[in-house]
Amino acid sequence: MASYVAAVIDGYHDLMDNKSDQRVKDWFLMSSPFPTLAICLSYVFCVKVLGPWLMANRKPFDLRNVLIGYNAFQVVFSCWLFYEACDGGWFNGYSLRCEPVDYSTSPEAMRVASGCWWYFFSKFTEFFDTAFFVLRKKDKHISKLHVIHHGIMPMSVWFGVKFTPGGHSTFFGFLNTFVHIIMYSYYLLAALGPQVQKFLWWKRYITVLQMVQFVLVMLHAFQLLFIDCDYPKAFVWWIGMHAVMFYFLFSDYYKQEYKKKVARRKIRNRLRLCPQAAEDKKRDDEVAAAAQQARLAQLSTTGNGLYQDPGKLMQASYVDPNAPDNALRQRAFVSST
Repeated sequence: MASYVAAVIDGYHDLMDNKSDQRVKDWFLMSSPFPTLAICLSYVFCVKVLGPWLMANRKPFDLRNVLIGYNAFQVVFSCWLFYEACDGGWFNGYSLRCEPVDYSTSPEAMRVASGCWWYFFSKFTEFFDTAFFVLRKKDKHISKLHVIHHGIMPMSVWFGVKFTPGGHSTFFGFLNTFVHIIMYSYYLLAALGPQVQKFLWWKRYITVLQMVQFVLVMLHAFQLLFIDCDYPKAFVWWIGMHAVMFYFLFSDYYKQEYKKKVARRKIRNRLRLCPQAAEDKKRDDEVAAAAQQARLAQLSTTGNGLYQDPGKLMQASYVDPNAPDNALRQRAFVSST
């Protein structure tokens, strides 16, 4: 047993020290996965347990100005990351079909590796999305999708920066930062107040854009299973399966959040546009409610619910000699009280 544990430890150190990218091993949070894992687990505990418990008997905070500043920062940060992805690679010679990682220390390769690390760091700034929901007591927004997405991403990106900071895998960050520019622009406009919110009809299409993003990432990653490319197959599966998981999570969210709302809205609009239909529905509901009340009143006044006249009582029971085992019968006759 001890030798097995020692072999696992030695294998772990060999993987982290010898098979990872040596350029990033001394960068902040890059020496070991455990600090990032601890931060992710702490995030989940705080937003699902500690935060709601602390806010249970408190009024929600008014964070309008904070949200405006935060979302403006996220828009600028995402724009810079997107520019780095474009100018450092995807609009500057990267191939969509196969792009190996450049592990050299050239300025171009180091720029891409640095951009990957900053993208990793951006996953921590996104934790504030959930923190603000907790402080504003918007618990319904802290969905399964929201927590899984934010809780997993830092750990997922950590492996990319540790082993493949550049090349084919950066396509995900390239698309994701573009989506975040759109998303945080929406949040920034929404934080400006009702005078702007009435023009924000396109929220649902952000979710559609996110699902399109994951489909493109799936296709881009899994193509390397069928062509020769000097890129680790393990990361092909790692990135591709993440895209599959998030696609189905976002798809389920879209169905729950928008399709059902659209159906309910159509019913409300039909009733509003057709007063007679609304009146008929109201009358049918009243008739059904009155019938139910009548049945309840009838049962409450007759005891066993079999006799219609509460002013009469049932006579004594008797034994039926013709019934099996002389079964006890109740007389069907009633007499006046």
